[in-house]
Amino acid sequence: MGNGADTVSPRGGSGRASPRVRSTLLVGDIGRAFVDADSVRRYPCDVAASLLDGVDMAARGDFAVVGVVMDGAAGHLHATLKALRKGTRAHIVLLAQMHEEPIARRLVEEGREGSRLADEYMVCPTFLTRVCDRVASCASGPASSSPDGQAQTPPVGTLAPVDPTQLEQRLRHLEHLATTDDLTELKNRRYILEFARQALERGKASRGRVTLLLFDIDNFKHYNDVYGHLAGDEILRQAGILMRRCCRPHDVVGRIGGDEFAVVFWDDPYRIDGHTGQDRRSADTDHPAGVISVAKRFQKEFGNAELHLLGPDGRGVLTISGGLASFPRDGSTIQELFERADMALLEAKRDGKNRIYLVGEPQSDIANIR
Repeated sequence: MGNGADTVSPRGGSGRASPRVRSTLLVGDIGRAFVDADSVRRYPCDVAASLLDGVDMAARGDFAVVGVVMDGAAGHLHATLKALRKGTRAHIVLLAQMHEEPIARRLVEEGREGSRLADEYMVCPTFLTRVCDRVASCASGPASSSPDGQAQTPPVGTLAPVDPTQLEQRLRHLEHLATTDDLTELKNRRYILEFARQALERGKASRGRVTLLLFDIDNFKHYNDVYGHLAGDEILRQAGILMRRCCRPHDVVGRIGGDEFAVVFWDDPYRIDGHTGQDRRSADTDHPAGVISVAKRFQKEFGNAELHLLGPDGRGVLTISGGLASFPRDGSTIQELFERADMALLEAKRDGKNRIYLVGEPQSDIANIR
């Protein structure tokens, strides 16, 4: 233990001197990331409770993998990852809660000067073995053996008979199937509900803002009946593509059933790291004013979309109806926001469609808001 860090180190076997196993360093409050955090001493890993200690240990140690718990790191994550990149050659894994996944994905995908700040991310809560097993595929060199040439028993927490890379790919594939709509590749209803719940909890703790947009495609059954289901599927896919293009990277778009979609707009808690230069709109934009501009842009782009399956008259005929509800103004739970936004959507339908209503007294068509 050093500098106040809570450290756990692997032990050698049977009293025989052996080289140090290149292991995993976990940085942050692991109780927020792992289901089996209480069993950490069974695994070949060290733990640094603070980000500062983690950077120091990573620079001094020989770690194959460094896992960084994102929850609780807002305001310091970007600087921490930069320091880790500079001080270690380890494989950096972000340990993200579901509502942090968009930020984690961005940090993995985006790089400055050709260097990514993280190599991959995992959605938490997860199990320690998933991170520790990354050592087998990240560490270089042949498997260790004893002086008599016999292979040593793998450390606790590894899955020697299974290729860790293949295992990780399978797990990611299963996660993808469980949280993704197979037609549009948007998030599904299950994911949206849990993501929105977590974003709302974060908003309550940090006085953040969350706005929910529910919308569906006007006269969608007509397009299905007249042009066929292939055309209907293409309309749904196009709606998802255009909506994601209009949103900020950390907002989440989902298809929650049939032709109904949901968008969760929320404040990016990591924006103060200075990594928002590529955002379409600053997270400083007021809710729902910033959301209104996104919704208006989407209405315009969707209405101008070219859908070849609808024939020569297909351009400019598609419209949507929707409802907007914001926390904390319109509700304090995700159920309340969904109910209020859904009521506004139904009102928009009754009043002639092709409009998005903002929850309030009276209902307001966003087209009339400047």
